[in-house]
Amino acid sequence: MIKYNLKCENKHEFESWFSDSQDFERLKNKNLIECIYCLSKNVEKSIMSPSVANSKKKIKQTKVPQLEIRKFKKDLENLRKFVEKNFEYIDHNFAKKVREVYYDKKSKKNIYGTTTAEEREELKEEGIDLVSIPWVEKDN
Repeated sequence: MIKYNLKCENKHEFESWFSDSQDFERLKNKNLIECIYCLSKNVEKSIMSPSVANSKKKIKQTKVPQLEIRKFKKDLENLRKFVEKNFEYIDHNFAKKVREVYYDKKSKKNIYGTTTAEEREELKEEGIDLVSIPWVEKDN
């Protein structure tokens, strides 16, 4: 695994993990890497210091406490419950339905569903912003 500091065209900086350096290049070439803040697909590696292992010293790894992980998971589960309770799930043609709601200024409908990266990009070009949230499976 390798961690890169990334920077988008809007100068947002964030980190991401990849299997190896070729994995980053492969995903970038397929336009699958996007900024976590603005969803820009124009993302580059940022300057970072290398993590070099010294055979004489052990690198101390910081472990995230289980309590913190459980709290984060619970927060994500609560977010999912809120969305399922307050939004209408659109199973098919989500991008089409988003356009209908967006262009009908009288409609204040809350909807959720899934799109492809291509559909998200088309919606973004039309000025329609979507929010992607981590979806914790109920049985996970």
